[in-house]
Parts: sequence; structure tokens; C-alpha cells
Amino acid sequence: MLSVLLAVLAAVANALASALQRKAAREEPAEENLSLRLVGHLLHRPVWLAGVSSLIAGFLLQAVALGAGQISLVQPVLALDLPAALILSGLFLGSRLGRREWGASAVMAAGVAGLLFALGPGDGKSSSVSWLGWLIGCGANALLILAGVLWARAESGTRRAAVLGATTGCAFGMTAALIKGVTDNYAHGLAAVFTGWQLWAMIAVGACAMFLLQSAMQAGRLLATQPGLTMVDPVIGILWGVLIFHETVRGGPYIVLAVAAAAAAAAAVTVLSRSPLLSDEAGRREDAGRDAEACDGDKE
Repeated sequence: MLSVLLAVLAAVANALASALQRKAAREEPAEENLSLRLVGHLLHRPVWLAGVSSLIAGFLLQAVALGAGQISLVQPVLALDLPAALILSGLFLGSRLGRREWGASAVMAAGVAGLLFALGPGDGKSSSVSWLGWLIGCGANALLILAGVLWARAESGTRRAAVLGATTGCAFGMTAALIKGVTDNYAHGLAAVFTGWQLWAMIAVGACAMFLLQSAMQAGRLLATQPGLTMVDPVIGILWGVLIFHETVRGGPYIVLAVAAAAAAAAAVTVLSRSPLLSDEAGRREDAGRDAEACDGDKE
């Protein structure tokens, strides 16, 4: 299926962007964190620019995938960028993946595949969503985001990071729904894209999602933010697909299989989020080891 292939390529592109940008940023001095000098230096690094190019490619692939298929099909597949990021980080940052990372990645891939099989998403009518439908969907999604922000403001530390991670997933899910609306407008010509409200709403919500992501990362460790971020996004996408775009999914006993597959994927995300590769700890240890070996060689 074309949309699944495009979604997988988008997930790989997003993972590649993450690995390349982390590699470039890690090689900059620690004292430049949150400094404009860091951005200036990164702009001159081909590795970082390649990461930005890969991020743009991932966005375009996601848009084409949403234009070719259902949002309830595409968004769960995009969750595979987490294990892909771990694998690529191991390649680019010089870290070794252990049995935990490989095993959890396999479980997550199987969980996503099982979820898609159980749901069996069918064609919807996203191009014929009424103003009322968009209003209800965007209003409910915006209320979830607002509730998450207010909840996070009342928390601190790890709990705040976890709430903000889930809230960011809500924002990314809404962004995907608006991308779907933009691709539907494109069927009526390029002018319809720029005159449609979905494009400008997508830009605004996407910027909000990026702000929430940075806030979540600042609030606590990736261990706290990643599970909610990775799992809430596809859930919101499925809800948009079924309730607003009227995509069909299987019911009956398949619901039990879908819940089991989603639970397996969620457990795998929790395991993967604990990997030191996501915090570059393993890579830095290996870098330190290589530096020590180099120093010993110089002394000899």
C-alpha cells in the first residue's frame, strides 16, 4: 500500500533528521547551549543542514502519505521513527545497540503492524467534512491541548514532562489532521491550498507543537516525555480519522486485538525511552574511551 510505504519513509526521514542533528549538536561546546552562537555554528555544519533537509523530506512524505491514505493508517506508522532513531543514532553516534533496543524495536514494529491489521482502516470522506465537523474536531483537540498545558503548569519535574509529552502528541495529531485538510484542498488546485484556512491553521498548530516539544524536553528526561509523545499522536490521528473523517475500522473481536497490539507497542516505547542512546550517554562514553586511547597512544 502506497500510503504505508510513504509513512515508513517519512518515519525513517524523521529519525535520520534526529540522529544527524543530535550528532551535530553534540559536537558543539556545552557552554553554547541555549545560545544564538550555537545556531550560528550549526548553520555552518553540513551534518546539521543534512538533518534539516531530512526533516523537510519527512514532512513532505507525511503530507503525500496523508493525501494518499487514511490518517488512522498513517499516524500509527509514523511512531516507528523512535526505533529507527535509535538504530540510526547507533550508526552516527558510534553507540552499540543492545538486545534490549533490538528486542523492543521488534516488539514495537509488531505492535504497530498488529494494530493496523486489527483496525483495517477504510476510506473516509475527509474532502467532504463540513464546517461544523472541523469546528468540533479542532475545538475538542484544542481543549485537550489547553487542558494539558494547564495541568502541566500545576505540576513539576518528571510529572510535568510526562504531561507535556502527551500534550505535544495531541498537538502533532491535530497538525496531521490539518495536513490532511491541506492535501484535500490541493485536489482543487494550488490556489485552493493558499486560500484554504487549513494551511494557516496547520502552520500555527505546528509551531505550537514544536514549542510544546521544546518545553517537554526542558521539563525532564526523555524517559518521561517520550511514551506520551509517541503514543498519543497516533491515538489522536485515529480519533480524527474515525469521528471526523468518517474512516471505517473493524469492530467486534478485532477491538481486543487492537488494544493488545497497542499495549505491546506502548510497552516497547517505554523500554526504548529508557535507552541511554536517546540521551547520548553511551555515545559520550565511547567518545571518552576513544579520546583516552588516543592520549595513551600520544604518551607512548
